[in-house]
Amino acid sequence: MKRRARRAAVCALAVLAPVLVRLVADPLLGHRLRITDGDRTLDIGAGPTVFVALLASLAGWALLAALERSGVRRARAVWTGAAVAVLVLSFLPLTGEGMDAGTRATLALMHMAVAAVLIPGLTAGSAVDGVRTAARAG
Repeated sequence: MKRRARRAAVCALAVLAPVLVRLVADPLLGHRLRITDGDRTLDIGAGPTVFVALLASLAGWALLAALERSGVRRARAVWTGAAVAVLVLSFLPLTGEGMDAGTRATLALMHMAVAAVLIPGLTAGSAVDGVRTAARAG
């Protein structure tokens, strides 16, 4: 499978992963994903879940491809470090108020599900040490 097709498949799986977590948490366990801010309540549905996971996936793919194309030495290691940092930062909003423990845990699992697919999936077969070739950029 060509690199571009494989990475597109990884992105699709990374979008599916949090949807599956949400499906278990919401209808099967009966836990609604809700965040309250004063008088407003935000229900986190499938649409925002898909959108955020797709945005993260495409941004990760774009950054990895840019690092590979620019000839950055150890592009895969640099990207992995950046991806782990983004994952850690993604947990910061979960420390705030307005959500119960079930919502917090489910959102944390959704973030980890995306990362568990993207981090190993996008770097597999990545150009080694920033080797730059038109055929391998992707």
